[in-house]
Amino acid sequence: MQPTPEEDPVNSADSAPALRKRHGNGPVFFVIATVFAVLCAVGWGYSVMNYSGLGGGVYHQVVSYSVPSADEAAITYEVNSRGGADCLITALDDQHVEVGQTRSSVQAGNRMVSTTVDTVRQASTVEVASCREQGSQD
Repeated sequence: MQPTPEEDPVNSADSAPALRKRHGNGPVFFVIATVFAVLCAVGWGYSVMNYSGLGGGVYHQVVSYSVPSADEAAITYEVNSRGGADCLITALDDQHVEVGQTRSSVQAGNRMVSTTVDTVRQASTVEVASCREQGSQD
C-alpha cells in the first residue's frame, strides 16, 4: 500500500525538528557562516587594493606629450614616490607598435618630469609604461 502524504516523512510537518537535530538549536552555523563571509570580504578588499596599487608604491600620471619630429617624441609626467623611482617611457605609432623607449630616474617626492624619446619612425603616442621604486632590484 502506498504511503499517504500525511505519512510521507518528506512532506510531513515534522521536518523542522529533523533540521534542528542536524544543525542544532544554537546559532553556531550562522556564526561560522558570518565569520567566513567577513574573512572573504576582507581578503577580497586587500587583494583589490594591492592589485590596483593602492597599497603603496609609485604613482605616475601623464600631463602632456608631443611629437615634434619623426625621430623624437617628448613627454611631461608627474611622479610621486617615497624613495625615488625608475620609469620606463615608450613611444608608439598609430598601429600601437613601439617605436622608441627610454628610462628615466626620478628623485623622491612629488616631481614633474620632462623627457624625450628617440624614435625609429613617427610616433603618435607617448606613455609611461611603468614606474617602480629605485633600489628594489638586487
